[in-house]
Amino acid sequence: MRLAHITLALMCVAAPAAADVRPSLPDWMAGCWETRDGDRWTDECWSPPRAGVMLGTGRSGTGDKLGDWEIMRIEADGGLVFYGAPTGTDWTPFPSAPDAEGGVTFLNTEHDYPQRIRYWREGERLNAEISMGDGSKAVRWSYQRIEQ
Repeated sequence: MRLAHITLALMCVAAPAAADVRPSLPDWMAGCWETRDGDRWTDECWSPPRAGVMLGTGRSGTGDKLGDWEIMRIEADGGLVFYGAPTGTDWTPFPSAPDAEGGVTFLNTEHDYPQRIRYWREGERLNAEISMGDGSKAVRWSYQRIEQ
Protein backbone atom coordinates (compact mmCIF):
# COMPACT_ATOMS: atom_id res chain seq x y z
CA MET A 1 0.00 0.00 0.00
CA ARG A 2 2.83 2.39 0.83
CA LEU A 3 4.40 1.81 -2.61
CA ALA A 4 1.13 2.85 -4.26
CA HIS A 5 1.19 6.19 -2.34
CA ILE A 6 4.80 6.84 -3.39
CA THR A 7 4.01 6.00 -7.02
CA LEU A 8 0.98 8.30 -7.00
CA ALA A 9 3.05 11.10 -5.41
CA LEU A 10 5.76 10.71 -8.07
CA MET A 11 3.18 10.77 -10.86
CA CYS A 12 1.75 14.03 -9.52
CA VAL A 13 5.20 15.62 -9.29
CA ALA A 14 6.19 14.44 -12.79
CA ALA A 15 2.94 15.54 -14.45
CA PRO A 16 3.22 18.87 -16.27
CA ALA A 17 1.38 21.79 -14.77
CA ALA A 18 -1.73 22.88 -16.66
CA ALA A 19 -0.08 26.21 -17.47
CA ASP A 20 2.74 24.38 -19.29
CA VAL A 21 0.37 22.67 -21.73
CA ARG A 22 0.21 24.37 -25.12
CA PRO A 23 -3.02 24.42 -27.10
CA SER A 24 -3.10 22.06 -30.05
CA LEU A 25 -2.00 23.55 -33.34
CA PRO A 26 -4.25 22.69 -36.31
CA ASP A 27 -1.99 20.00 -37.79
CA TRP A 28 -4.79 19.11 -40.24
CA MET A 29 -3.87 22.32 -42.15
CA ALA A 30 -0.30 21.16 -42.89
CA GLY A 31 0.60 20.77 -46.55
CA CYS A 32 0.15 22.74 -49.77
CA TRP A 33 -3.33 23.63 -50.98
CA GLU A 34 -4.68 25.23 -54.17
CA THR A 35 -7.92 26.49 -55.65
CA ARG A 36 -8.47 27.49 -59.30
CA ASP A 37 -11.16 29.35 -61.21
CA GLY A 38 -10.19 29.45 -64.87
CA ASP A 39 -6.74 31.02 -64.98
CA ARG A 40 -7.15 32.60 -61.50
CA TRP A 41 -5.48 30.70 -58.67
CA THR A 42 -4.77 30.90 -54.94
CA ASP A 43 -2.49 28.64 -52.96
CA GLU A 44 -1.42 28.24 -49.34
CA CYS A 45 1.29 26.08 -47.85
CA TRP A 46 1.51 25.30 -44.12
CA SER A 47 4.37 23.59 -42.31
CA PRO A 48 3.63 20.80 -39.84
CA PRO A 49 3.56 21.98 -36.21
CA ARG A 50 6.97 22.16 -34.56
CA ALA A 51 8.16 23.92 -31.40
CA GLY A 52 4.76 25.55 -30.90
CA VAL A 53 4.48 27.15 -34.33
CA MET A 54 3.17 26.52 -37.86
CA LEU A 55 4.53 28.65 -40.71
CA GLY A 56 2.48 29.49 -43.78
CA THR A 57 2.70 31.25 -47.12
CA GLY A 58 -0.11 32.31 -49.39
CA ARG A 59 -0.24 33.82 -52.86
CA SER A 60 -2.76 34.44 -55.59
CA GLY A 61 -2.70 35.55 -59.18
CA THR A 62 -3.92 35.13 -62.72
CA GLY A 63 -2.06 32.96 -65.19
CA ASP A 64 1.65 33.60 -64.66
CA LYS A 65 1.10 36.95 -62.91
CA LEU A 66 1.34 37.21 -59.13
CA GLY A 67 -1.43 39.33 -57.64
CA ASP A 68 -0.58 39.33 -53.94
CA TRP A 69 1.22 37.26 -51.33
CA GLU A 70 1.39 36.85 -47.56
CA ILE A 71 3.51 35.25 -44.87
CA MET A 72 1.62 33.72 -41.95
CA ARG A 73 2.25 31.88 -38.73
CA ILE A 74 0.15 30.26 -36.03
CA GLU A 75 1.68 30.17 -32.57
CA ALA A 76 0.63 28.18 -29.53
CA ASP A 77 1.91 30.17 -26.58
CA GLY A 78 -0.77 30.54 -23.94
CA GLY A 79 -3.41 30.33 -26.69
CA LEU A 80 -3.47 30.02 -30.46
CA VAL A 81 -2.67 33.23 -32.36
CA PHE A 82 -2.65 33.67 -36.14
CA TYR A 83 -0.25 36.33 -37.45
CA GLY A 84 -0.57 37.60 -41.00
CA ALA A 85 1.84 39.83 -42.91
CA PRO A 86 0.68 40.79 -46.41
CA THR A 87 3.78 41.30 -48.60
CA GLY A 88 5.87 40.29 -45.57
CA THR A 89 5.30 43.47 -43.55
CA ASP A 90 3.16 44.70 -40.66
CA TRP A 91 2.44 41.49 -38.71
CA THR A 92 -1.14 41.57 -37.42
CA PRO A 93 -2.20 39.24 -34.57
CA PHE A 94 -5.55 37.42 -34.59
CA PRO A 95 -6.11 35.54 -31.30
CA SER A 96 -8.16 32.35 -31.44
CA ALA A 97 -11.88 32.56 -30.84
CA PRO A 98 -14.41 29.83 -30.06
CA ASP A 99 -15.36 27.73 -33.10
CA ALA A 100 -18.39 25.53 -32.55
CA GLU A 101 -18.27 24.23 -36.12
CA GLY A 102 -15.15 22.06 -35.84
CA GLY A 103 -12.50 24.33 -37.33
CA VAL A 104 -10.26 27.04 -36.01
CA THR A 105 -11.24 30.72 -35.88
CA PHE A 106 -9.10 33.78 -35.25
CA LEU A 107 -10.57 37.19 -34.45
CA ASN A 108 -9.24 40.77 -34.28
CA THR A 109 -12.10 43.29 -34.38
CA GLU A 110 -9.62 46.18 -34.19
CA HIS A 111 -8.27 45.31 -37.67
CA ASP A 112 -9.85 46.95 -40.73
CA TYR A 113 -10.31 43.82 -42.90
CA PRO A 114 -10.35 40.96 -42.41
CA GLN A 115 -11.35 40.79 -38.76
CA ARG A 116 -12.12 37.09 -38.71
CA ILE A 117 -10.07 34.27 -40.27
CA ARG A 118 -11.46 30.74 -40.19
CA TYR A 119 -10.16 27.38 -41.43
CA TRP A 120 -11.95 24.03 -41.45
CA ARG A 121 -11.79 20.70 -43.25
CA GLU A 122 -14.50 19.00 -45.29
CA GLY A 123 -13.17 15.57 -46.20
CA GLU A 124 -10.00 16.05 -48.25
CA ARG A 125 -10.59 19.79 -48.77
CA LEU A 126 -9.23 22.65 -46.67
CA ASN A 127 -11.64 25.58 -46.48
CA ALA A 128 -10.81 29.14 -45.50
CA GLU A 129 -12.91 32.23 -44.96
CA ILE A 130 -12.10 35.83 -44.16
CA SER A 131 -14.78 38.29 -43.07
CA MET A 132 -15.70 41.09 -40.73
CA GLY A 133 -16.08 40.07 -37.09
CA ASP A 134 -19.84 39.55 -37.54
CA GLY A 135 -19.35 37.33 -40.61
CA SER A 136 -20.30 40.00 -43.18
CA LYS A 137 -18.19 40.64 -46.30
CA ALA A 138 -17.14 37.00 -46.34
CA VAL A 139 -14.74 35.63 -48.94
CA ARG A 140 -14.23 31.83 -49.08
CA TRP A 141 -11.76 29.44 -50.60
CA SER A 142 -12.05 25.68 -50.96
CA TYR A 143 -8.60 24.18 -51.48
CA GLN A 144 -7.49 20.77 -52.60
CA ARG A 145 -4.10 19.34 -51.67
CA ILE A 146 -1.29 19.74 -54.18
CA GLU A 147 2.26 18.39 -54.29
CA GLN A 148 5.06 20.97 -54.02
